[in-house]
Amino acid sequence: MIPNRLRELFPKKKTKEELDEYYNNIELEKGDFPAMVIAAIITFLPVLIIVLLIFYGLAWLMFLR
Repeated sequence: MIPNRLRELFPKKKTKEELDEYYNNIELEKGDFPAMVIAAIITFLPVLIIVLLIFYGLAWLMFLR
């Protein structure tokens, strides 16, 4: 149904072995790991704070009011 020319634009399905080989051969440069940790903290910390504030607010409304 899909023309061959359009099919070539879609990403190719890779086997688990090909993906494992690709991701095992990635080498990090100096400073990449700390940068990833800082990026994760910047990404997840605000969400975590919002969730904790919601739980605190619900607990305050139910028990402390």
